[in-house]
Amino acid sequence: MIMIDLKDPSHSPTLDEIGTYIQNPVFQKFCSEIKDAYKCTEKIEYSCCSMEPGWNVKFKKSGKSLCTLYPRESYFTAMIVVGRKEKESVEEILPECTSRLQELYEETKEGNGQRWLMIDLEDHGSMYHDVLRLIKIRSIR
Repeated sequence: MIMIDLKDPSHSPTLDEIGTYIQNPVFQKFCSEIKDAYKCTEKIEYSCCSMEPGWNVKFKKSGKSLCTLYPRESYFTAMIVVGRKEKESVEEILPECTSRLQELYEETKEGNGQRWLMIDLEDHGSMYHDVLRLIKIRSIR
């Protein structure tokens, strides 16, 4: 098995290669659910961002970002932006979400009316379902 270097801008990995790097079936399941639910395709991009350089996977619907996935070894991080349009709906469902997501929301500073939530996903548990709920809110706002 060839391991890819996610920091190498000269090799654009496929979704399958990223899945092999992560080595967690939750990643492929998550991507499939997003693609099926929102009839969108992934866009694999290289980010030069100083905080998170390397390849990531973006899902957009009608030009609007649903989420960005950052590959890790054995898990991945989903970045969900909660903007002004989503804030009320997200805060409405927050009490039903995992205590960890509630903490993340509270700990994430708001800037320009947005919170950029970085949520680690490693299993198909409650946090996974919370993230899907946040994406659903983003898709309809």
